[in-house]
Amino acid sequence: MNPPETPFIGTAGVLRGALLALASLALATRPLTARQTPIRFSCGAEVHPGDARGTVAFPQDEAFCPLIADPKEIRSFVAIQRGEFRTIDDPEATEGTMLGSVGLGDRLGLLRWGGGKPGDGFQLAIAGAIFAQFDLSSRSFDLINADYLVGIPFTFRYSGLTARLRAYHQSSHLGDEYLLRPSRIERENLSFESIELLLSQELGPLRLYGGGEQLFRREPDAVDPRLAHGGAELRAPAAGAFTLLAGIDIKATEQHDWKPAWSARAGFQIAPAAHAGHPLRRLSVLAEYYQGPSPYGQFFQDDIRYAGIALHLIR
Repeated sequence: MNPPETPFIGTAGVLRGALLALASLALATRPLTARQTPIRFSCGAEVHPGDARGTVAFPQDEAFCPLIADPKEIRSFVAIQRGEFRTIDDPEATEGTMLGSVGLGDRLGLLRWGGGKPGDGFQLAIAGAIFAQFDLSSRSFDLINADYLVGIPFTFRYSGLTARLRAYHQSSHLGDEYLLRPSRIERENLSFESIELLLSQELGPLRLYGGGEQLFRREPDAVDPRLAHGGAELRAPAAGAFTLLAGIDIKATEQHDWKPAWSARAGFQIAPAAHAGHPLRRLSVLAEYYQGPSPYGQFFQDDIRYAGIALHLIR
């Protein structure tokens, strides 16, 4: 994405004002007492009691739980995938292509405005991630593609109903080693901004969600702007620190004549008790399956299919 052309006039004053406002809110935040019990939602996330009411600066937790099966959900993970990747496939391979898929992502809560019930309310955050794929059959594990995503999610929770309104930017880039391969590669300078709205309802162990996106400032311009998104998740009752969980995520784009992309994951999650004042960190081991238009930016025109195993870290 090219840097903005607007001169940075008055930026120092704006930053000083923003820092003073955030500092004032931070001073008003009530501290967390050591023996308070965190509030846990059925979707697996927690809100610490010090963040559960009132106006909170830099809240540690998230009002909208991360999606289990969405391949582009912001989180940190490492996965091994074997399958059919049309543009990437080695013609001499007989058992499919093996990729290493890596994500590095996190969120930073900026402000939370609490509702009438602990944990309810609105939250503003900033989030970013890098998603990269590596060819594990090559000698140097060539970097194939990297997608860079940064966004500003505005989330809401009222009892079991949650929502996420997010504006985000994504740009995609081919790896140098992949570009140097002897076969001719048609590079797509894929870059866009998008507005996403997702609604989610928690019904005990079941969670349903749905919504869509509208892309704008698309490059290339031929990329169609609309996307529909939905899915379901199921979490078994926790057995100590362990929880069994599964999810299915479905996306359909105007670009592919609304042909669905199916993503499914299932496995277990480990969520050790957090120390007072610290956010809960969850480690998941998930088997995964994907079929449909590729979620990897440079290869968005390809139909792919793979199965794999992944390790996810969620905060």
